[in-house]
Amino acid sequence: MKKTEMAVKGKPKPKPKPLLWVATHQRLIAIDMSKLKINHYESPKFEVLPLPLFNMLNLEEKDFPFGMSCFVRDSKLYMVGGEKPKPGASPLLLPRQPRKPGHDKLFGDRGLSPYVYVLDLTGLDSTTDLDLRKHHTSMLAAKPIPIVEEIEGKIYVLSGTPWQAECLLPVPTFEVYDPSIEQWKPLPEPPFHEQRWSRSQIYKVIYHSVVGTTIYVLALNDCDDSDYYYSYNVNEGNWKLVGKSVDKLPIPHPFTPLCVGKFVPAYNDIFIYIQFDRVCAAMIPSNDKSCPTRYQHLDEVDGDLLNRDVPSIRGVVVDLGEHEMCIMQPGITDSEHDKLGPCCSILYITTFKVEKLLHSSSSAQARGLKLLKTADASDVSQTSSHHDNDVQDIRAPFLSITLMSKGFYDLDAWGPEAPHICSAFFHQLYTLMGLLMDSVSLYVAPYPQDCSHLGMTCCVFTFFMSIDEM
Repeated sequence: MKKTEMAVKGKPKPKPKPLLWVATHQRLIAIDMSKLKINHYESPKFEVLPLPLFNMLNLEEKDFPFGMSCFVRDSKLYMVGGEKPKPGASPLLLPRQPRKPGHDKLFGDRGLSPYVYVLDLTGLDSTTDLDLRKHHTSMLAAKPIPIVEEIEGKIYVLSGTPWQAECLLPVPTFEVYDPSIEQWKPLPEPPFHEQRWSRSQIYKVIYHSVVGTTIYVLALNDCDDSDYYYSYNVNEGNWKLVGKSVDKLPIPHPFTPLCVGKFVPAYNDIFIYIQFDRVCAAMIPSNDKSCPTRYQHLDEVDGDLLNRDVPSIRGVVVDLGEHEMCIMQPGITDSEHDKLGPCCSILYITTFKVEKLLHSSSSAQARGLKLLKTADASDVSQTSSHHDNDVQDIRAPFLSITLMSKGFYDLDAWGPEAPHICSAFFHQLYTLMGLLMDSVSLYVAPYPQDCSHLGMTCCVFTFFMSIDEM
């Protein structure tokens, strides 16, 4: 049969389904972002909407470890580490009653997992079926609730604080994976994990952040109840104790482990971050050290319910591409909440577009002002009685925010676990019909963009081979 042109003039390109993937200690959840709405808390018609699920995988029910961490590389989702409760122990009690059910000693090292699992996000069936498969490589040692970061093309994995494990952690507690040669390599033991071998000092890994090639870790000493900040530079290859105060860190405040955030993809100097219950933006000068960092509190984005009424658990910031961003903050209502009911777990989700204002360049420097005081990132809403002109200039709004969605959602899909988010990322799913229709258009008028990262080239090739063979 001869090939024929099948494209129709003016046919709209198929739209992919936007999915927000969320990894918790016990579940992998895909949220259909096309169903997110704007639902203000102050509205008389306020309601907590059902979470618009596209798919959900209960890791415990499928015999996967509890508390895995994940990262995305080359359109594949990797989940690593975790812990396995012993047979007969209810995994639902793990987040609420740690260290009681115990571990399955037959699974990995002391009930801890060294395994790596992978999900192909480009497959048309794997995303629907959530076909999570064991990778052919495993870590050198098991790691409970690990910290996972990709730096300069390599994957760094650091043991976190386990829910159930004894004080002794499998060694190495810190290692790196090189995808180019598919090998794991041990790295120097961090001081806070070395101390875990001593009964006198036990550290808990609380938060971390990555700036360039340096990992910063906030660890809590259980003995003196003090915070300690450590750093590890991947090029230098050694750990350093920075100090007990966040002010000792040689980085802007939004980059410290106390905050979590992302750069807006369209701008290399706009950083959206969460500090506790506050959502802020920072304009961070990339080249000129003399130009101060500017801050803006994003009132349009903040979840006023979480700020006023509901204790918030650490949230996440997700970039959706170009100018679009997403904030997710889980929370648990108190027993006296009159609008949501007692002990209700909720998830605040907002998506928004970020645009720079025309005057958002370093106007202070352009006018030759010598700025003697900069805004404090820990409280961007305060004003100062000193150098008022300078401070107002720094704190003048530099972003325009347009809400795309904003609302509160119930967490029935999460089960009884505490609504802790391990990580989250954005991915667009092309349906089978969309790919087939799109491949017809590609035959006559190919896209100008390279679509190989979506796994479309193979689908198009297979489609036309089948036509030729008819």
